[in-house]
Parts: sequence; C-alpha cells; structure tokens
Amino acid sequence: MAQDKIQHYTLGTPNGLKTAIALEELGLPYENHIINIMKGEQFAPEFLKVSPNNKIPAIVDPNGPEGKSTPLFESGAILLYLAEKTGKLIPKDPVDRLHTIQWLFWQMAGLGPMFGQFGHFFHYAPEKIPYAIKRYTDEARRLLGVLEKQLDGHDYIVGNEFTIADIAVAPWVYGLDHHYKGREQLKLEEFPRVEKWLRSVLKRPAVLKAYSTFNIEFKPDAFGSPL
Repeated sequence: MAQDKIQHYTLGTPNGLKTAIALEELGLPYENHIINIMKGEQFAPEFLKVSPNNKIPAIVDPNGPEGKSTPLFESGAILLYLAEKTGKLIPKDPVDRLHTIQWLFWQMAGLGPMFGQFGHFFHYAPEKIPYAIKRYTDEARRLLGVLEKQLDGHDYIVGNEFTIADIAVAPWVYGLDHHYKGREQLKLEEFPRVEKWLRSVLKRPAVLKAYSTFNIEFKPDAFGSPL
C-alpha cells in the first residue's frame, strides 16, 4: 500500500464513480481498493474502520488536515473535502460556491436515493409492484425536470463551471438507462438539456478514465453516451 497516496475504497456504482471521477479530475495520487458488496466485503473489520456505515466509497488521506492520516466516508463529504483540499472543482465566488454545495446536497438527499429506488423497483426487484414503480418513476421524472430547468442557459449545473455538483449528479443520470434500462419508462427524450449536459460530462478525459477503471463501456445507444 503506497503511503503517500489516497486510499480509495470503491466499486463501479454511481456513488463509487463520483469519487473516482473527482480523484482523476484533480490529478491526486490514489490507490483503488475494490470492495465487492455482492460478497459482503463491506462488512470486513478493516473496511469498517474506514467506513463504519459499511458503504462505499470511502477514502483514507495520508496527508489530511494538519498532516494527519484522515479516513472519510460518504461520497458527498469526500467530494467537498477533495475540492476544498485542492481549491478546485468548487467556485471561488462565494455565491456560486454556496450554490454548488446546495446542488451537491440536492443530489445526496434527493436525486441519488430516489433514482436508486426507481432502479430497484423498476429493474431489480423480483416482484414488480405497480404502486412503487409509479411512485419512483414520477419522482425520478420530477427530479429530471428540476435539472432540465437548472441547465437552461448554461453549460453546467452551476453556471459555466464544471464542479463537484456535476460530478455528483452525472453517474446517477447515466445509470438510469445504462444500469436500470429506464429510457422508455422515464421518457428520457423529454429532457434534452440533461442529455446534452451529460454527454459533455462523459466526454471529459478524467471521467472516461474513471469509468474505464471499472471496465464500464459506454453504449452508443444509451442516454447521454458520449459515443
């Protein structure tokens, strides 16, 4: 284990991809540790020391505050920490900075959990429950509508600057079609600004490298695919 590198505990899920993208965008030296949640590796005592909530992603920064080794879990907290550590991926303007944090929290509290519930009930659940599918379809579409409106007139979620807000949201939006096969159910063609934004994010070299780390190939016909 490299002592001078950030230790990154992750998997190729939307949340795991968020921190991988940030590390690549920032050019920070890091070492991946794949935590196979299907095999229960998230419950290993060594991992629980880093992430007591037994969730990925998590990091250990050997050069944390005051030069101390610092463990950190929760993808949103990690994104904010890395941005503040480097002074990158977060605006210098105080209002834009607050708006970036606002949209980061929006993803963490709303978009991520609701998209995850949509994916579970629509795609993964062994029993198809119409009420649950409709509930989370409606909420996923509502959230997409919020994002569609926010993207009116600028390139990224907060103005024309690529930030941790974009990093937080993009893997979840791409997963709606790539992972959950929800294009027709969600009528994704009704959100053209979202797709244009997503394509631009997914074309970034750091984003492509992060996805390739987990052997995730973009599908030419998937919503937002850069191909």
